Amino acid sequence: MTITLDDLKTHLNIVGNDDDYLLQGKLDTATDFVETFTGGPMGTTPPASLLEAVRQLAAHLYENREATLIGITGRELPFGLFDLLTPYRAWSF
Repeated sequence: MTITLDDLKTHLNIVGNDDDYLLQGKLDTATDFVETFTGGPMGTTPPASLLEAVRQLAAHLYENREATLIGITGRELPFGLFDLLTPYRAWSF
């Protein structure tokens, strides 16, 4: 199971289809980030915390589309993102 476009749209309270292409790109990027951070594919039944991490990151990428923000205070990625991911990270040295 992975997060679908419809799941992400529900999370973001988006009803229309105008941003579907953009949202799918953010979802793909977030999924790739989570899988890279944790060391591999999420599998067929990923833990709920990994799915929530994908939702949070995709939403963050959608709402903050630029690398530089002018006129506002910068902050880290969504609260708790790395807390959700770290238990599943495959550490190697």
